[in-house]
Amino acid sequence: MPGVPLTTDELLTTTRSVRKRLDLTRPVPPGLVQECLEIALQAPNGGMREGWHWIVVTDPQVCAQIGDFYRRSAEPYLARAADPSRGAGSGVMARVSSSSAYLARHMGQVPVLVIPCITVRPAWPAGETQAGLWGSLLPAAWSYMLACRARGLGTAWTTLHLHYETEIAAPLGLPGDIRQGALIPTAYYTGDTFRPAARRPLADVLPSITGNRHRRPRRAVPARHNRKPAASPASGHARSQSTAAMVEPSRHRNSLPADSLLVAGRLPGSCWMHRSTFLGRATSHDADRRSWAEIGG
Repeated sequence: MPGVPLTTDELLTTTRSVRKRLDLTRPVPPGLVQECLEIALQAPNGGMREGWHWIVVTDPQVCAQIGDFYRRSAEPYLARAADPSRGAGSGVMARVSSSSAYLARHMGQVPVLVIPCITVRPAWPAGETQAGLWGSLLPAAWSYMLACRARGLGTAWTTLHLHYETEIAAPLGLPGDIRQGALIPTAYYTGDTFRPAARRPLADVLPSITGNRHRRPRRAVPARHNRKPAASPASGHARSQSTAAMVEPSRHRNSLPADSLLVAGRLPGSCWMHRSTFLGRATSHDADRRSWAEIGG
């Protein structure tokens, strides 16, 4: 399997949100997405309940529908972000706004859209936090993005589509207790390198703790964004041993057998989900089970 020769630290620090550099014309093999999902299923999750579900959309018409909802949600957000009082128009923020606007216009043209979901209870008990719920999904979504990076695919973490979560769930056939956590466009990327992003110094976000005393971290210096991070090595066709060992899928019970892919809703051949556990849901969709070749081919 061709990949990108990266050390573990390089993989973690150069997996960026790719927007303008997504290749909208190059098909992504379904088997490559499956490999990345196999990695994702090794992520931690509360109580080993594995209440996650993975929706992968490749049908151009459905991608276009989702992309339209994303654009409609992104436009007012980008308009607010363009306000000069928010620091728009200079440096990093200008580049982020430009690339975000590009992705909003082209989301519906990305060859693969991945929507990680999780089962929720119909009624959320008063006083119960949501950290445990989303903490059982979002680490797996990030693992998926890391696995994509190691295999030469670009991704971006987005959630603006959630303003239209109900409208998007309808054509996908998602029941009301399956909630979406993100929308991850997935495609090959153009260009050779990614670099670590400029971030706030650790001293700004790590308070000094001595015994029981907590010292508030000092305010960040805006000029930090002008720092130039070091470049990572150029992409190649062979993975380093460290990366290969880290991303090699375990033959764990969570790996994706062909018969664990379930057609979602009314989109056979273009949209599927992995159902590791459906938490007692009736198996009314069992007749729709297909092999990987039938669903993703």
